[in-house]
Amino acid sequence: MDRSIAWKAAAAQLVAVAAVSLVLAVTLPHSFFEDWGWLTGPAAWIGCAALTAWALHLSTPGVLLGAVLAGIPSAIAVVAGVHWLGVAIAVVAFAAWCGWLAQRPGGTAWT
Repeated sequence: MDRSIAWKAAAAQLVAVAAVSLVLAVTLPHSFFEDWGWLTGPAAWIGCAALTAWALHLSTPGVLLGAVLAGIPSAIAVVAGVHWLGVAIAVVAFAAWCGWLAQRPGGTAWT
């Protein structure tokens, strides 16, 4: 695993997710998230992952696959009522995936 890429991926994803969360929280009412959070959260996570892939010059399909897989613990945490703990776990898993992905030839998750 490329630890340098893992740390950069964690930082990029964390900053992007925090920025999107802040913008959404300021611009939309709480009721929006009660009705549409199930769609908005994953869409924001995937969008931030795409930005991270671009910023780190990693394979976008590979990074998006990692984002989906890393999002599974976050979904479980939401159901359990500890949303932000799930985000923290997902960021760590996503960063590890990106570090692993960077070591593969061509930066892809499949060959």
